[in-house]
Amino acid sequence: MRDRIANFEAPNKPHAAAADAADATDMNVVQGISINDLRKNLRDLNERMDAECETAAARYGIHLDAALITGIDPPAEVDSALAAINTAHNHVSSEISLAQAAADQRIVQSKRAVEIETLNAQAEVEPLLALADQLRDLAGNGGPQAIEAYVRNAKIALHRRTRSLVLQSAAVGGAK
Repeated sequence: MRDRIANFEAPNKPHAAAADAADATDMNVVQGISINDLRKNLRDLNERMDAECETAAARYGIHLDAALITGIDPPAEVDSALAAINTAHNHVSSEISLAQAAADQRIVQSKRAVEIETLNAQAEVEPLLALADQLRDLAGNGGPQAIEAYVRNAKIALHRRTRSLVLQSAAVGGAK
């Protein structure tokens, strides 16, 4: 009977080979059988024990009519150890769920950050593309003199702006 209980496998549980074939990183796969599984499957366990009783006469010289398991109650120390195992398993499952949620959240944040940076890059590229189109039109319609005039006017505007910035910073620095 001890052997049958120790090696019991619930009919709806996957076999060990199937569990080995499962992904090794999946923490939801737990090997072995729990006391609760044994309690739920007493009928199946009793049927297996009846089948064993039929062959007992040939092996042991004793004819057993039946074996009936009515309840499974482990010793108190085993019960507390099982409770500790269940608590630890629940804690691990909780930590895995929290870690997965945090990872999922970071992935979403990263995707959003990529979208924002892509939009920022596109916003910086658009004026440059428009300027390139304008310069192509100037070069095609006005020739090299038009490009030279554009560059000269752009330099003048930059010099005025630079002079204004220098004067402003000198005024701010001198006021201290």
